[in-house]
Amino acid sequence: MLVGFKSEKLKPLTGKTLAEVAKMRGKDPIDTAMDLIAEDESRISTVYYLMSEENVKKELRKPWISFGSDEASQAPESPFTKSNPHPRAYGNFARVLGKYVRDEKVLSMSDAIHRLSGLPATNLGLDHRGFLKEGMFADVVVFDPATITDHATFEKPHQYAVGVKHVFVNGVQVIKDGEHTGAKPGRALWGPGKTK
Repeated sequence: MLVGFKSEKLKPLTGKTLAEVAKMRGKDPIDTAMDLIAEDESRISTVYYLMSEENVKKELRKPWISFGSDEASQAPESPFTKSNPHPRAYGNFARVLGKYVRDEKVLSMSDAIHRLSGLPATNLGLDHRGFLKEGMFADVVVFDPATITDHATFEKPHQYAVGVKHVFVNGVQVIKDGEHTGAKPGRALWGPGKTK
């Protein structure tokens, strides 16, 4: 699926598959891909469908798997809506908690929370992060386990998840009753690879 173009002329193709665009142009998909890259004078952002749901669930059950996302955080407003990110930009963590914990019971809530917080912080060597205990930075998400749900889809990715009530970053509340407070206490985190 083609989801991001630099050229305004090509942006109407956002959300279409390479096969659809090739058919529209009456060309082979490989020739179409090469033409699109040349026309855009850039790389084209794409989404690939590589995993089956059965394999996702199989991997989720492995206790050493931690959760993260390689998608940027984006607001559902211009200029971000000019391209389609992967739905995980808006719903990655809510999907784990809503779909795989609450609805499908692939893993327990406590296991999921550990693999969303403490385990990745430990794996990445993030000092004083990932756990709720004295002396740690207070990064806290308060959510409703009965309502947390992702809504982003490949066709309509710019949709916020629901069910998150409050968020604290470095002990400062940034989301209160689902609304941003205006506070921006976040800062860059450095792992063990940083040199002075």
